[in-house]
Amino acid sequence: MTAEPTTATPLQPAPAGIDPRGPRTNQAVLAVGLAVGFAFGWWPVAPVFAVVLGLGVALGPQWGPVLVAYRHLLAPRLGPPTELEDPRPPRFAAAIGVGFLAAATVAFLAGASVLGWVLTLIVAALAALAAVTGLCVGCEMYVLISRLRGRR
Repeated sequence: MTAEPTTATPLQPAPAGIDPRGPRTNQAVLAVGLAVGFAFGWWPVAPVFAVVLGLGVALGPQWGPVLVAYRHLLAPRLGPPTELEDPRPPRFAAAIGVGFLAAATVAFLAGASVLGWVLTLIVAALAALAAVTGLCVGCEMYVLISRLRGRR
């Protein structure tokens, strides 16, 4: 598999759909991992999850560690999805998460722990919201920006 482009032009078709349960699993693991890191005061959780998300953003979902685990461990037990989703919105949302977690890492390294945890917990809260309800704020931002730019 090759990494899909993050944007489509009128000449490019949309990339192949993905199982929406993969990103939701990723969001659940992210939310729990960041919350546990906060509970134990372990700030390196921010850069660790920035790398985990960043692999999926930069190289495609086939390289995201949680998505790989989902695909090999959970998906075969769940059966095929009832519908597929465009991979670009979750990838965009993950990129925003990487940005927040990178900024949190810088804050932690600069000694601004409160700012680091605020940024980290924003990501955790939005990931938990998406995992539990299916409402992905970053995905909705992608759709809105796409519409504003004249894309479908």
